[in-house]
Amino acid sequence: MAEAYIVATARTAGGRRGGKLAGWHPADLAAQVIDALMARSGIDPAAVEDVILGCVSQVGEQATNIARNAVLASGLPESVPGTSIDRQCGSSQQALHFAAQAVMSGAMDAVIAAGVESMTRVPMFTPNALPAKAGLGTYMSPAMQRRYPGVEFSQFTGAEMIAKNYGLEKDALDRYAFESHRRAIAASRAGLFNDEIVPIEIRLADGTASGELHTVDEGIRFEATLEGIAGVKLIAEGGRCTAATASQICDGASGVLVVNERGLKALGVKPLARIHHMSVMGHDPVIMLEAPLPATQRALKKAGMSIDDIDLYEVNEAFAPVPLAWLQALGADPAKLNVNGGAIALGHPLGASGTKLMTTLISALGQRGKRYGLQTMCEGGGMANVTIVERL
Repeated sequence: MAEAYIVATARTAGGRRGGKLAGWHPADLAAQVIDALMARSGIDPAAVEDVILGCVSQVGEQATNIARNAVLASGLPESVPGTSIDRQCGSSQQALHFAAQAVMSGAMDAVIAAGVESMTRVPMFTPNALPAKAGLGTYMSPAMQRRYPGVEFSQFTGAEMIAKNYGLEKDALDRYAFESHRRAIAASRAGLFNDEIVPIEIRLADGTASGELHTVDEGIRFEATLEGIAGVKLIAEGGRCTAATASQICDGASGVLVVNERGLKALGVKPLARIHHMSVMGHDPVIMLEAPLPATQRALKKAGMSIDDIDLYEVNEAFAPVPLAWLQALGADPAKLNVNGGAIALGHPLGASGTKLMTTLISALGQRGKRYGLQTMCEGGGMANVTIVERL
């Protein structure tokens, strides 16, 4: 079977809710990343055979196959198709897996895997809230309710369950959140994100376009202190998590260009990384966010690797208990985890986070002269994707 290579990566700088990207229609935001991938790779846009794009809230401006709409908003020709993927927070990581599988099979030679989420313009939970308001029912079917009687699936509840089960007290979560900001601040000031980020015009929610470019992740709190983080009120009374120890609501888009050996030769591009392993796993949907732990253990076993073989890890910081429990379960080195900060500081634009993390992971491997990187994240419904890449 052919190999799958990543030959270009790109992401927007994250925008806060109502912030510097709030004026961008999400299809246009995704199109900016698609066009950047074309510019960075230098390939003929007509050579792209598909665009697979992750997006969680596929309603309103993100409805009606936003992948195809992003293609039509971009510089790609009309001949390029697009399809939209929802594996919750892992949507664009799954898009990467599908793209890799397509080129490894030989069915295609060049595919864009990407993701987008405007959490300002299409707020979280909108796909459930609007139908409920209109009396159109809920995703919880009678069969699901019989299997999970009285259960209301909640990531907030799952985060608290993980914190309790792994003995993670509030002060440990606060310290982790502060470290996420500290690392993101250091990386941003050192210019480590510069090659990742696609500079795009600032467009505010009221339609104001200043003409200035958005190039710095808006979620980073450069003035963050441990005391300030520790002072944020609890999400639930008697709990351990706060808004400061959870990922930030974020607007953003990201993507990677994936090709096989035939694509490398035909397009004249050089690989940044090779897909070494990819898998996905379902787990307990009630605790929900714990899935990356067994999924990573299984992925390493299938890849014939140990955690010590991995040079850097990106574990999405949906809530601080997730990466902390992951470190504990894997016996992993904290110094290798989210080395440039994570979603607590940089934001979690849901459907865009998968290829966003991969963009950062490949960049960090190159900057540090390292070889293997592993990416995973928790996903709604109790799932987790795992991707291992080899930097070339």
